[in-house]
Amino acid sequence: MDRRDFLKNTVAGGVGLGMLGAAGGAQAAQGPAPGGKVPRRQLGATGADVPILLMGGTQKFDDRYDKTLHRAFELGVDYIDTAREYAQGQAQKTIGTFMKQVGDRKKMWVTSKATLVGADATPEGFRTGVDQCLEGLETDYLDMFFMHMITDERLFGPDFIRTSEELKKAGKIRFFGFSCHDGNSAELMAAAAKMGGGVDAIMFRYNFREYGDVALNKAIDACKAAGIGLIAMKTQASVPADLDAVVEFRSQDFTLGQAKLKAVWADERIDAAVSAMTNVNLVTENTAAAMSPVKLSMNEFMQLNRLAALTAHAHCLGCKQRCEPRANGLRIADTLRYLMYHECYGETDEARALYRALPRKARDFKAIDLSEATAACPQGIRIAERLAQARHVLTA
Repeated sequence: MDRRDFLKNTVAGGVGLGMLGAAGGAQAAQGPAPGGKVPRRQLGATGADVPILLMGGTQKFDDRYDKTLHRAFELGVDYIDTAREYAQGQAQKTIGTFMKQVGDRKKMWVTSKATLVGADATPEGFRTGVDQCLEGLETDYLDMFFMHMITDERLFGPDFIRTSEELKKAGKIRFFGFSCHDGNSAELMAAAAKMGGGVDAIMFRYNFREYGDVALNKAIDACKAAGIGLIAMKTQASVPADLDAVVEFRSQDFTLGQAKLKAVWADERIDAAVSAMTNVNLVTENTAAAMSPVKLSMNEFMQLNRLAALTAHAHCLGCKQRCEPRANGLRIADTLRYLMYHECYGETDEARALYRALPRKARDFKAIDLSEATAACPQGIRIAERLAQARHVLTA
């Protein structure tokens, strides 16, 4: 049995999994201390401090009174990250309602983003994206504007930096940066660090699965030295819940979700982590982890390492430059991301809409030999099986 089969069968069949848990009983999530607030760190060289836990604003919140947003704000999570595209534009509208309820715009840090592709990937498209975000949020300015999900360093090149400076002078944005989570994130971050200014912050995928990535660590170091603020996203490195349970994570202090966040905050180069907290219970759990002075033990880190190894086959790193050139135009990374939205986040309608929007050539794999693409995957993902699963659940 090869390594790939061993890992898959171990997870599926539970062979020997009882040996992997650490000593000690599993601990339920503890609430934050009464009156406590989430700690803060300075965001790069901006001079502004932000909570180490940020509210991810991907969903449509209650436009009358959203308990999740208000509870998070009460506990010090005053930074909301959203985007023009989230929830078909409804996320921004409902966050705008919340901002009015807070009453003082200066008490909030609001980041929004726009995805610029094709004909929109111009400085004029940048200005339009900012204006649309301002309109959706019903606010006069953004604390941060991110170019969203970029894969091309041209989108923070000289033309865009000049435009960002113009928008800053006009009072429409305070800071400028980009988000990235494809396979070339390290290269983009390294390029931003070499510029000598212009990019204030970067949001990038960073979690317990990626600590050994040499190129990414060098890029993080370079960004830190350049004064670029660093915000971690995708910190839970999600796989379906039954696989997340494979290690039977045990701790006297933290749940598995809390431990994943604590592992990111243990890296002092990271200024904050964004989390899509969809209910008050998640706010309670995550803010408690942020406020806790207890650090992860080596045993807890080792459990996360084992989890990363045993579930690698179910978690796409987005490194599409490895597999997709061998797949005749298939959008493998996008398809697996949409499948993850369904399996891990419960966002089935959104996942189906995104999947159906892919060109037919980008998702029709029936006549394509995927053996080379599969061999190129560093995670050992059985690509044909996962694409078939995506087709089954996302076209239903």
